[in-house]
Amino acid sequence: MTIVTNFRLPSCPELLLEQRGQLGCITLNRPRALNALSLSMVRALTQALQVWRDDPAIQAVAIRGQGKDGPFGAFCAGGDIRFFHEAVLRGDAEVEDFFTEEYALNHLIHHYPKPYIAFMDGVVMGGGMGIAQGASLRIVTERTKMAMPETQIGLFPDVGGGWFLARCPRSAGAWLALTSEVIGAGDALALGLADACFGTAQLQQAWDALAGLSSFDVDTLEAWRQQHIIPSPAATLPLNVVERCFGSTSVLAIVQALEATQAKDADHAVWIESTVKALRTHSPLMLEVTLQLLRRGAAMNLAEELRLERDLVRHCFNTRHLGRYRADTETMEGIRALVIDKDRQPKWRPARLEDVTPDMVAGFFDSPWPPHAHPLKDLA
Repeated sequence: MTIVTNFRLPSCPELLLEQRGQLGCITLNRPRALNALSLSMVRALTQALQVWRDDPAIQAVAIRGQGKDGPFGAFCAGGDIRFFHEAVLRGDAEVEDFFTEEYALNHLIHHYPKPYIAFMDGVVMGGGMGIAQGASLRIVTERTKMAMPETQIGLFPDVGGGWFLARCPRSAGAWLALTSEVIGAGDALALGLADACFGTAQLQQAWDALAGLSSFDVDTLEAWRQQHIIPSPAATLPLNVVERCFGSTSVLAIVQALEATQAKDADHAVWIESTVKALRTHSPLMLEVTLQLLRRGAAMNLAEELRLERDLVRHCFNTRHLGRYRADTETMEGIRALVIDKDRQPKWRPARLEDVTPDMVAGFFDSPWPPHAHPLKDLA
């Protein structure tokens, strides 16, 4: 790959930038970490998108991930969780910078004035969803593995998740957010989280053909898409069960609805059992916080929702209203158990959904900042 030497573009080895014709090409280049986002990557992405936004020679932008064997194969597994853990323990303010700048990047992508095409091949999780869901064209493949897995580590689905998951049909976004389950191309398309399915064997051809387009108007891009689209795998999520159970006002009520349904729905009994197990395994407190985020996010615009997420993140690592800080928080305990020590035995507090009180949840939604001092106050 030829990297364009342009003094205005950032220099970041974890991000390959190339101008091909009128197309700005981005390749996330951290394959051993499944292209998990570092702060330097977030900053370089933001700078590159700002430069190309204002450059009349660039008419569109495309983004992909570097796999272990070359381009494609993995998109982005999210944020660098080990960095979060280490930074919080040492009191490093960079963890605060990361979330502020990542959310601002997400907002930039959602409002990008030029076509932005995301090739969501392979793993697309967490922060990877944040840099893809705002795309004007979101491409999945037969090997796409999509998820918002934050509740597994005692966090919540951020990067705009409280906004775009709240807009999935039939309460499916709540299911995805709360269970952290992985979906493929068929379900991603059915839930409105993708726009087209391309064959993995033709991805490089599609990428090269995109770079060769003479214009990027709606009709030309649609013709290009039609040349490479394939039938997607079938959707498998039982949306009727999801809609019936995940519209409840609390996670405990969702669990109770699932358990009541299981006795009458033999066809989905195994699926319901695994779903209940997930909801009984993740942090009860952060599950209720997550559901409340989606309920509020449904009535917000993206900028408002991202500001709310920024409030929540501060509370996740310093839960002042519960007197829990740094390593003593739900999020840090979840990261410890699943990523650092890998004992998969997090000690959640409280341990049961039945013991989560409204006051425990409400404190997460009190902003630590007055409006004029909020780190994302300038989002329009």
